Amino acid sequence: MTATTPLAPAPVQTALSARRRWTVLAVCCLSMFLVGLDTTIVNVGLPAIGRGLGTGTRGLEWIVDAYTLVLAGLLVTSGALADRFGRRRVFQTGLVVFGAASLVCAVAPSAGVLVAARAVQGVGASMLSPVALAIVVNAMPDPKERAQAIGVWASVFGLSMAAGPVTGGALLAGLDWRALFWINAPVIAAALLLSAVFVPESRGQRAPGQPARRLDLPGQVLLTVLLAAVVGVLIEGPRIGWTSPLALAGYACAAVATAAFVWVESRRSEPLMDLRLFRRPVFGGAVAGAVAVFVALNMTLLLNTLYLQHTRGWTPLAAGLATLPLAAGATVCAPWSGRMVGRTGPGLPLLLAGAFITAGGLCLVRLTPHTPVLLLLAAYALIGVGFGFANAPITNTAVNGLPPARAGVAGAITSTARQIGAALGIAVAGGLVTGAGPTQLAQASRPGWILVCACGVLLFLVARLSRPKPPADA
Repeated sequence: MTATTPLAPAPVQTALSARRRWTVLAVCCLSMFLVGLDTTIVNVGLPAIGRGLGTGTRGLEWIVDAYTLVLAGLLVTSGALADRFGRRRVFQTGLVVFGAASLVCAVAPSAGVLVAARAVQGVGASMLSPVALAIVVNAMPDPKERAQAIGVWASVFGLSMAAGPVTGGALLAGLDWRALFWINAPVIAAALLLSAVFVPESRGQRAPGQPARRLDLPGQVLLTVLLAAVVGVLIEGPRIGWTSPLALAGYACAAVATAAFVWVESRRSEPLMDLRLFRRPVFGGAVAGAVAVFVALNMTLLLNTLYLQHTRGWTPLAAGLATLPLAAGATVCAPWSGRMVGRTGPGLPLLLAGAFITAGGLCLVRLTPHTPVLLLLAAYALIGVGFGFANAPITNTAVNGLPPARAGVAGAITSTARQIGAALGIAVAGGLVTGAGPTQLAQASRPGWILVCACGVLLFLVARLSRPKPPADA
């Protein structure tokens, strides 16, 4: 419902012209570009940040994962807040929080301050990802047009994730690592202005007399504890020992938090996550696929950065430019995938995604310090193509798994799965190469490329689950 006609029965998107609908999409894509860019732009600058702030691989992992952990933990709550209090309002609040935290990152005097500021950035970003998708879904009433819009949205998000290392490398070529955060300021200002002018206010529709949806604070706390315990053990495991008392305490914490989360969520009338949705193979498969795709992408980006800069001695700019084939593949194939989903459903693009990601990982399972550059670039291109094909069908399936009034939560569940995958990918990749010298890093990273292949294979199963079932009387 629009802010100006709260009693109108039709949703807000019916009043929007085609030009206005696609303008709304463009504004949302701008914010999503910012969120995706900030997820990966720091990767290429990690060696420079480490030198500037005097921190090692473990500290650098926390600089990346402090952002993704908080982002993943708060996405569902932010989506629910947007459905309740207004999507544009929450969206603009997120932009302000994200921008303020970026300024603190840019002037951080120590690694601890930078990690804390990155966590606050995650708070702001959590108000952008699901809300932007909910705004797009509500602006596009036609299913085919919506699928195409999600394809464009996924293309921009994929481009931002893949373009982060290139942008970061270019900034580091002429400036220092603090420029990685200063760059957010003009984008934030533009997004705030454009959203105020073009984006209509909307909320999740409720039946007359039905109370507003309550927040699930116990579920939120348990989800945050669960994610922090899992990622914390993965990052700290190589240092403290996988069987040390601290590690065992982390495993126990994760297990207890998981059990408590399932117990609490199954007994709430309006849970943070409706666990019943995961009984549906299509929805559960889409969420698992989102995790797998982002494990593969973030593992690729981090291992690429460390390998090219530490083992091959490349500059940050050269290491960033090496990911251009990945960015190109994601950018070209994501809108194509969206059109395919609109015409034939998610099965074919998911099969293509699985095939390309698996092929890209296979190219690097025998990585050495002298692997030909053309093979590296081909592998990155294959993974980028797979990433581009994967996002639209996964997002479309998950969004269609909930009613339109819960679009914020639908987008949030998918985005949560993505960020969990990103956090896990960073943690696992960092754990594999922690302590490895420049000459040993290539061999130490080989299990990571095997895991990338496994993520691609998983998408074949997701594609099978996404096939529509025939009617019962067929």
